[in-house]
Amino acid sequence: MGHLLEVRDLHVSFGDQRAVDGLSLTIDAGETLALVGESGCGKSTTALSLLRLLPPSARLSGEVWLDGQNLLALPEPALQRVRGGAAAMVFQEPMTSLNPVLTVGEQLVEAIRLHQPLSRKAATARAEALLALVRLPEPRRRMRDHPHQLSGGQRQRVMIAMAVAGQPKLLIADEPTTALDVTIQAEILALLGDLQREFHMGMLLITHDLGLVAQWADRVAVMFAGRAVEQAPVRQLFRHPQHAYTRGLMGASLQIDQVLSGRTHTLPEIRHGVDADGQPVFSLREATARPWKPRNAPAAGPLLSVQDLHTVHDSREGPVHAVRGVSFDIHAGETLGLVGESGCGKSTLSKTLVRLLEPTAGRILLDNEDIAHLDRAALRPRRRRIQMVFQDPYASLNPRHTVQQILESALVIHGEHHAHRRIQRVLTILDQVGLPRAALQRHPHQFSGGQRQRIAIARALVLEPALVVCDEPVSALDVSVQAQILNLLVDLQNELGLAYLFISHDLSVVRFLADRVLVMQAGQIVESGDRHRIWSAPQHPYTRTLLAAVPSMAVPDEAMAA
Repeated sequence: MGHLLEVRDLHVSFGDQRAVDGLSLTIDAGETLALVGESGCGKSTTALSLLRLLPPSARLSGEVWLDGQNLLALPEPALQRVRGGAAAMVFQEPMTSLNPVLTVGEQLVEAIRLHQPLSRKAATARAEALLALVRLPEPRRRMRDHPHQLSGGQRQRVMIAMAVAGQPKLLIADEPTTALDVTIQAEILALLGDLQREFHMGMLLITHDLGLVAQWADRVAVMFAGRAVEQAPVRQLFRHPQHAYTRGLMGASLQIDQVLSGRTHTLPEIRHGVDADGQPVFSLREATARPWKPRNAPAAGPLLSVQDLHTVHDSREGPVHAVRGVSFDIHAGETLGLVGESGCGKSTLSKTLVRLLEPTAGRILLDNEDIAHLDRAALRPRRRRIQMVFQDPYASLNPRHTVQQILESALVIHGEHHAHRRIQRVLTILDQVGLPRAALQRHPHQFSGGQRQRIAIARALVLEPALVVCDEPVSALDVSVQAQILNLLVDLQNELGLAYLFISHDLSVVRFLADRVLVMQAGQIVESGDRHRIWSAPQHPYTRTLLAAVPSMAVPDEAMAA
């Protein structure tokens, strides 16, 4: 019996740039093949090319056989019947895939009637049944909702309902859980697994998360520079990876059960470059031990003390009490981790601490001075002591300014009007964050994501702060780039004596970086403790739920027996 999907020697080019280079793979009915690799390796291009969803500028060659048809040779009308019928796709960001002006019900009914000869009444009933199938609460009421009225996880369930409306034989899931919290991610993947078994679908799961691969895939294809450098069953790949790039990805991927601390070790890194012929190459930098002595809290007390802090802000639904009576201390030179799901108040808390949002009540003692209600003029000189690194450097860096302008403007705002001293400070911080001096005259769009995050870190550190608030600074980065940034943060902490408030929904990252951890739920701190106790003996049910939902790179027994 033949394969459900067979890709033979697939090539995709955009002008002179080859995005996919001779890829071949197969998927059987009921099987999940995970396609893994870093940004730019060709994963999403591969997914889009299977259904010919790439722009007209793309040049495709090779063969894509699905259930006996070569999709690359089908005329457009026949291909339209395949899309959403025999094959369907779930995209990474449902908010950009769903029509914002149509209700959920209208969009589902349209998708159903496109592939099934049903009346509007029958299609409406089928749409409601599909929302129930994907476990969306109150499906009849949700039919009348618009996408913006749903949470991220609910929107992804709607996308899955649309994808399975035509009972496809192949489901392509392109990073379907990347933007979701760990508990919602687990629910979505369990849902996809249940639907796969119910419809006996083959699935192409595209991800950069090796923990998800270990838990949910049957086989794995690892991509680098448009090529599949290794393909193997899950058990074989995780136990005996053959290719150096695969070993590099696995080494750079943090695991929740890993008792590795940035205080004592660096993470392995994958360094990318090009050879003499302009071809992509990589090198591996192995993990190393760090010299470290435990830091004692200074006798003078904490660097930052937050006492009974409340933040209330307005929304269309009325006042939102986002931060509720939060209290904690941060000492010089330590890293305090803050974890919790989207909407729990983490980012609101971080912006309140640096006074980008106004606190409603409570105290923020920085160097034993309450900055919670200082006016702008009085606050300005204190801002040098506490700076912030945001999740998305592309959105937080001025696209019209060069790196030199970005860094120097921070110094000018804080009173450094001597040009020579400014440029010397800028050059020093560039060296410290590992950027070449040639970067000074370039703009943010000319850098990779990891390099932009280095610029954002440089902007925070150019003012020589004592405390840096890091709000999800590595969540949008590939594992190898994430490893570089985490190593850099620890290096800078050791060199400059920095304290960090490190905010993340990724518990594996927090375990590696933090000395102590706060767990936040519904605006409140429900548990706190040192990194060892939180992971080994969590006290609060919410903490235990978060930890249980984190995917592990340990392959489950049932996968090992396959």
